Amino acid sequence: MPGIPQPLEELLQQLDNLDQQERGAFLIELADEFETVPPEVASRPYPDNHRVPKCESEAFVWATDRSDGALDFHFAVENPHGISARAVSAALAETLSGQPLEEVAAVPPDIVNRMFGRQLSMGKGEGLAGIVEMATYFAHRRLRDRAAT
Repeated sequence: MPGIPQPLEELLQQLDNLDQQERGAFLIELADEFETVPPEVASRPYPDNHRVPKCESEAFVWATDRSDGALDFHFAVENPHGISARAVSAALAETLSGQPLEEVAAVPPDIVNRMFGRQLSMGKGEGLAGIVEMATYFAHRRLRDRAAT
């Protein structure tokens, strides 16, 4: 069974070594680095089939094919106060894009607990886990499509 992509594991280990205050500052920094989906991938109004279910921040996820067979991940977060959703999206865009599909597909949704700690509310946790699940869904779908051809 493949492990999760090394860049994501390194980010998670970095977060593991921070105290709660440092972790919060780091996640806010990640959120500030968030870049919304480029217009050549998607434009408003975003289609519902890319909307993350249960996400209070109205997050959307896309995956585009790369020439090497990997995917690039793109995100939109419509809620201007969706700092947590922007942080998760920025982290995933940075650490999953270009990685082996088998590893991306193996990312468990509970990495959000590792990112934010156990103080994450259940509702927010479900929404953020949904962002992860949608990204891994695209990896699973590409793997399934390739197996069918």
